Amino acid sequence: MPFLCQPERWLPLRILCILALLHTVYSMQRIIHSNTSDSVATAVRHMIVDGELAPGERINEVHLSQHLGVSRTPLREALARLAHEGALETIPRIGHFVRPLTVEEIDQLYQIRPLLDPEALRLAGLPTKEKIARLRDLNESIGARKDSDELISADDEWHIELVSDCPNKILVDLIKQFIRRTHRYEVALMRERKNVVTAITNHRSILAALKRRDLDAARIALRANLESGRAPIVAWLKSRDTTSKKS
Repeated sequence: MPFLCQPERWLPLRILCILALLHTVYSMQRIIHSNTSDSVATAVRHMIVDGELAPGERINEVHLSQHLGVSRTPLREALARLAHEGALETIPRIGHFVRPLTVEEIDQLYQIRPLLDPEALRLAGLPTKEKIARLRDLNESIGARKDSDELISADDEWHIELVSDCPNKILVDLIKQFIRRTHRYEVALMRERKNVVTAITNHRSILAALKRRDLDAARIALRANLESGRAPIVAWLKSRDTTSKKS
């Protein structure tokens, strides 16, 4: 009997095909699932920033999943991510609680990044012409983004790329941790177009110094860039608190 006509010879091939199909479906589900939890994290973050979820409020997973139209699994993944960012406080066996947005926290956060990033840039050294061109293109693409979360992601990508050659990877990881920690504050920052323009202009100053091969000037410009976001965020927080008290 020819090979293709022998059922017992087909069995292993059929199993492999089924396994391959299951792997493809599972991989697609993971991608969709990941995208869903990303979207949920963004939605909940905005609810916190806009005061729809009040400081100290316990997250009701049943109600929130119904409100957002998602299942509990991607919601829990999103909540875990937000807890890692510092947006939520987790109490074991009780649940997640909304952490307040405060001037005190933003002051502490904005004291650290201006120390970490310039040091990482110093250790990375002067970038190549190719890297400067890549950073320039990334910076110019920031202005084309409209959504605040896309703007934040593009700005974060620019800063991570700037220090990516730093040999101290623990330092780079620390920077990434603080980037995540400031995310919910920067949602409000990047909603204002003038703040986006300021960020792009500051980046150009950093790149101009690097193009001149002046690493010290680039580090000073980077520090100024990282400090520039504090004032508008503090002003927004104070205005938000005043509006909340009146209402």
